[in-house]
Amino acid sequence: MIKVSELHKSFRKNHVLRGVNLEVIDAETLTIIGGSGSGKSVLLKNIIGLLKPDSGKIFVDDRDITVLDEKGLMEVQKKFGYLFQGAALFDSLTVGENVAFGLKNMENVSDAEIKQRVRDCLAVVGLKGIENLKPSELSGGMRKRVGLARAIAYKPKYVLYDEPTTGLDPIMADVINDLIIHLKEELKVTSIVVTHDMKSAYKISDRIAMLYQGKILATGTPDEIKNSKDETVHQFIEGLSHGPITLDLEKTF
Repeated sequence: MIKVSELHKSFRKNHVLRGVNLEVIDAETLTIIGGSGSGKSVLLKNIIGLLKPDSGKIFVDDRDITVLDEKGLMEVQKKFGYLFQGAALFDSLTVGENVAFGLKNMENVSDAEIKQRVRDCLAVVGLKGIENLKPSELSGGMRKRVGLARAIAYKPKYVLYDEPTTGLDPIMADVINDLIIHLKEELKVTSIVVTHDMKSAYKISDRIAMLYQGKILATGTPDEIKNSKDETVHQFIEGLSHGPITLDLEKTF
């Protein structure tokens, strides 16, 4: 499993993460909610090793990744698939080349196996036969699904989703939600989802954790979060303009 202990991360004078403690249990979907600029994506990037914390520890299967050298970190990162907020596809490559991008660096995987893996992963996300298209020819929802196909091409143990439904219409957002559930059930992956889309969070999550002022304020099942008596949690999940959360606390990273 993944365990985050007393994690701190600052950018110059901006202290974003202020002692985050969090555990992610094998085969669960944990969703991290919180306002814009609360540090959700920063936390995700620390967990996968794209950012290095100022202090604290992050354990992935009992290994503290904060003390690993580059080679050791790369070995751990092979356990992860990552869906970036904007899908982060390479416009100059075809869809098939995008999905296969990371596989090219894997040892003992032939070109034929890579092609088959690409076809299989695109089929899983409902995009059969589009290998030769360019990202510019795709809708926003299709690009998200191609990004997801690339994320699972490694056959990862963990999949991290950064705002997977942002910018999508309600129907396509629900398609992505169903895909997240499907991947958990079919591939038995452990998922961490960052979102402020509460409809999505309630549907896909085994547990929800709210990040506020650099710490985890509350953790619970969707029903526990929905019925929380904490005023800050209640204000956020109901989208209320008045309450403990004030707009002047929000910053964008």
